[in-house]
Amino acid sequence: MTQLTRTQVVIVGAGPAGLFLAHLLHRQGIESVVLDTRTREEIEQTIRAGVLEDWTADLMRELGLGARMDREAHFHTGITLQHGQTRCHLDLMELTGGKRVTVYPQHEVLRDLIAGLEAAGGQMLFGVRDVDLREVTAARPRVTFRRREDGPLETLEGDFVAGCDGSQGGSRQFIEGRTEYQKVYPFGWLGILVEAPPSHHELIYARHERGFALLSTRSSTVQRLYIQCGAGEHVSAYPDERIWQELRARLAAPDWQLTEGRIFQKGIVGLRSFVTDRMQQGPLFIAGDAAHIVPPTGAKGLNLAVADAVYLFRGLEQFYRDGHRERLERYSETCLRRVWRAERFSWSMTTMLHVDPTENAFEQRIHVADLEYVTHSRAAATALAENYVGLPLDG
Repeated sequence: MTQLTRTQVVIVGAGPAGLFLAHLLHRQGIESVVLDTRTREEIEQTIRAGVLEDWTADLMRELGLGARMDREAHFHTGITLQHGQTRCHLDLMELTGGKRVTVYPQHEVLRDLIAGLEAAGGQMLFGVRDVDLREVTAARPRVTFRRREDGPLETLEGDFVAGCDGSQGGSRQFIEGRTEYQKVYPFGWLGILVEAPPSHHELIYARHERGFALLSTRSSTVQRLYIQCGAGEHVSAYPDERIWQELRARLAAPDWQLTEGRIFQKGIVGLRSFVTDRMQQGPLFIAGDAAHIVPPTGAKGLNLAVADAVYLFRGLEQFYRDGHRERLERYSETCLRRVWRAERFSWSMTTMLHVDPTENAFEQRIHVADLEYVTHSRAAATALAENYVGLPLDG
């Protein structure tokens, strides 16, 4: 016999969108259950970089989850843009009236969210099997699953379902009449983790004739660095010495030296932009990577997921408080305004800083002109800084 459990909001996916939503709901006394096919260990140990916009870091603190972040994160008040060997510092705080970004890996954010929700008595089920979403758009939406491979089939029924199951999840497929927009970039990023102290006090985004490079920081003893590579290349084509040769060349600058060390992790990811133009169907609402993907150049992915969670929470809060659905009905519209602005910014940063092998010499020179304009115009620098630290949430 199928076991039936009832809650108010079923959240499918324990990523940033799902876990932030669960915290916001729990704080207002709205019941939810989070389901994920991954184990807790898989979620917490999948290493992913993270740059938190100013308001996202503030939300962590507001939820009582900011203590470890404030102890261990790196707070950057500026970034450096580099073309060839010429560097330009953009003072984010000065350009945006006191805002900054917080470099704190996404998996660390998830650890804090999971631990905090567990301590608060929130319900999370990890490592579930045979998840079936076929009834998520019904009048009484249901998700069926098993807690273990040989366990009984269980049904979780709610008033609403939040599909926060990522780009490969199934929830988006139940949004009817949607149009999907996508751009696949003809290059990727080779990322490494290195045992070495920081080479610079802030992130360096470099455009070089050999391709893009990014210098970031993980901790006082670990650096994270990236180089542009071919979209179809395999990590085996990049032994350690070749990686260091490329980084030395692309990040070279007068009176500066890259700090090197033991590379203990490397991997290649492709870059793409993706948006679906509908994020809701009846009682189903999708959020985060289930609805949109941005290239990492603009550092927007995690922050967009959290914004979706905030907008969905506001709609659910209004519904459970006074029975009104206005915010829920406008959920897609509200989210997509922010999504398309972030997509534009991420696309502009990506095209400005990368060498696209499919473009001609004229197009390449236009991107160099964009970079020179940003580094010589206060108005252009301010626009970049405002987007980088995070635009205000819509009301």
